[in-house]
Amino acid sequence: MRILEGEKVTKHFGGLAAVHQVDFDIHQGEVVGLIGPNGAGKTTLFNLISGSLPTTGGEIKYKGKKITGLKPHQICKRGVARTFQSAKLFAGLTVFENALAASLFGTKRVISVPEAEREAMELLDFVELSPVKTMLAKDLPIANRKRLEVARALATKPDLMMFDEVMAGLNSVEVAQAMELITKIRNQGITIFMIEHVMKAIMNVCDRIIVLHHGSKIAEGTPEEITTSRTVIEVYLGE
Repeated sequence: MRILEGEKVTKHFGGLAAVHQVDFDIHQGEVVGLIGPNGAGKTTLFNLISGSLPTTGGEIKYKGKKITGLKPHQICKRGVARTFQSAKLFAGLTVFENALAASLFGTKRVISVPEAEREAMELLDFVELSPVKTMLAKDLPIANRKRLEVARALATKPDLMMFDEVMAGLNSVEVAQAMELITKIRNQGITIFMIEHVMKAIMNVCDRIIVLHHGSKIAEGTPEEITTSRTVIEVYLGE
């Protein structure tokens, strides 16, 4: 079943086509990677899907229903959550308070404070941040800031998670831990669409990979197909 699909999705900034007639589809339960050189249009495409930017053309559907033109909070409450290249946290709140706010206000449901507190602690346990629950978000190292953002996104009860470079800036041990976390999330039945430059991660956790270059889709396939594509090697991976 297609959980997310786009047809001829386009975004122009003046005369620049940041995303040009991109077709894509994500099937329920998949992990799909989105790769390409800097400036290829990857984050712009995520912004179009999540409603942070309006499209210039094309159509995006989630679970068969058009979401093009909806506001980010409306798309989120339909079941689409995302993270950002730089974690968007409430810096002056504690780790627990960040998770609690997401549990209280991230969905359409009405939830009591005690129930939200229980959910917030469960999420912090899931992402292995409960030992630092009283620390201010601004004092967390980068790996834990990213984990906290993942916890907040999970609090919205998504069926689809979009990760924008969740492994950027991490060392090799932290990358391995992030890969484990993505696998845990997938095992919860959540579909994943991820932008990533860490090729080890992309090739090991993704079922399919989509490649953008200058705003256009130039390739799509399994990790093996992508790594052996002459076009992808020339524009992105290198010999």
